[in-house]
Parts: sequence; C-alpha cells; structure tokens
Amino acid sequence: RPPPPRLGALVAARGCRSCNAAYSRGERTMFRVATLLTLAVGAAGLYVPNRAGLYVPKAGNGILRMSTPAEPEPEVDPRRPDPDRKTNIPVRMPVVDVGDGQMDVVSRLLKDRVLLLGQQVNDDVANVLVAQLLYLASEDPDKDITLYINSPGGSVSAGMAIFDTMQYVPCDVSTVCFGMAASMGAFLLGAGAKGKRRALPNSRIMIHQPLGGAQGQAADVEIQAKEILYIREILNSYMAAFTGQPSSKIETDCDRDFFLSPEEACEYGLIDEVVTTKTSHLPKPPMPVLEDLFTA
Repeated sequence: RPPPPRLGALVAARGCRSCNAAYSRGERTMFRVATLLTLAVGAAGLYVPNRAGLYVPKAGNGILRMSTPAEPEPEVDPRRPDPDRKTNIPVRMPVVDVGDGQMDVVSRLLKDRVLLLGQQVNDDVANVLVAQLLYLASEDPDKDITLYINSPGGSVSAGMAIFDTMQYVPCDVSTVCFGMAASMGAFLLGAGAKGKRRALPNSRIMIHQPLGGAQGQAADVEIQAKEILYIREILNSYMAAFTGQPSSKIETDCDRDFFLSPEEACEYGLIDEVVTTKTSHLPKPPMPVLEDLFTA
C-alpha cells in the first residue's frame, strides 16, 4: 500500500479514494488530525507553505530580540486619501549651515557629543553608535557623552554591543529618555552613568524578558533554549546592578511587560532624575484599574 503522507501535506485522507481503501479508519483519522494541526500552525504564523505544499518553519524565528510588539496598521478607505499614510518618500534630516557648507543636524549634534538612538536596535544602528562612541572617546576621553533614547528595543546582540562600548570608553555616557524606552531601549537607559540617567516627564519605560524562537531538530531546539535562558539571566543580573533591586524582583517584574512612568522608574532605580519642563507642574491622571473599568 502507498506510504503515509507527511505531517506537512495539505491532503485530507478522505479526499483520496485510493487512500481510503488502503488505510484503516484509525489511520485516516490520524491523517485528518495531522492536517488540522498543520493548518493551525500555519495560521499562527509559525510555519509557511513551500512550493511542494509542505509547511516549513518560518524564517527568522531563531533571532533573539527584545522589543515591543508591532502595532497593527489601521484600515484605510481607498476612496479617501489618508494624509498620514506611509509613502515611499524618504525622511530627510534637517540641515544646518556650518562654515562654508551644510551639515545634517545629527552630525551637528555629534560635534556637541550628543548621540541619538531613535529607532529599533539592530546591527546597522549599533555599528553607527559604536563608531560614534569610540570617536568621541578618542577625541576627548574626559568629557561626557549624552545618549538620547527613543526606541522600542530590538536585537539583543546589537544592544549588548552598544552596552559594552558604553562601559568600555573612559568617559561617562549619560542617558536621556524621550518618547519610549522599551525593552533593550530601557536596558541601555539604565546602563548610563550612575547619577546621569534622566527621562522627560511624559516618556514611558518598559522592561520585559527577551523574546526568541527555535527551529530545527530537537538538539538544535535544546541549544537555543539554553542560550535564551542564559541571556535572560545575564540581562536580569545587569538590571539588578543598574537599579539596586534584588534579582528575584527583577525576574518577577520582567516576566511580562512591566511599564513605568518616569517617576516610577526613578523610584525603581532605573533612572536618577525626571527632567523638569514647562508643563511639569500640570497634574497627571492616576493609572486606571481594570476592575473599575469592568464594573463601571
């Protein structure tokens, strides 16, 4: 009789008369269950079909990341143009006049030893920041560098490259959060020089455990699982050193997304100061309680 179909094949046993005649009722039921499982993992986005119709692991599941989940794109009515819709027009940085020419504002800030992390942390961003840190440290090893952070997080390895360079250069690196410092962004915020970590009053800070995935044979999955657990322990130990909190509390708080206001982050030990602005005197509403929302 013909060989049994593979677990990735999208062929139900009941759809093939020859298979129904060759296999028992129990075997046909097993094949149908396998088909439903295959469709389920495909719908979850973990596996994608190849040309042969077999579901294979989705590429990129093995990357270890620390980032916030992406927001879904809003539905747009094609009959009405949306002025906020994303286009292919590149974003150009403003330029300033310098001597006989012009310079983009980021390069001009570099002359004042001000760096900007304003996007997701990846290898390209890390390479630029590492180069800037090394250059400024060689130019003046005794003068502070200021790193402004507005980042949802990203690659752990890229973030650790920035972190190691911040600890390697002889000058202090002060950090300032504006907007959102989440995940690896929050880690880099806390990695600034003690006493020189600040946040603007309406910024948000979020910490959590690293996010990753594994694929391949059982031995490969075991290796990836050991690696992500080891990385989590490293990150938690550094966070405990940054904040002065016990490692057990860091582990508990980072088990899920843990959001902090600047005042809460200062009390937590992740930053040292909340920057005063023109609107700092205005009161902020209390954090809503879910039980009150459901009972209202």
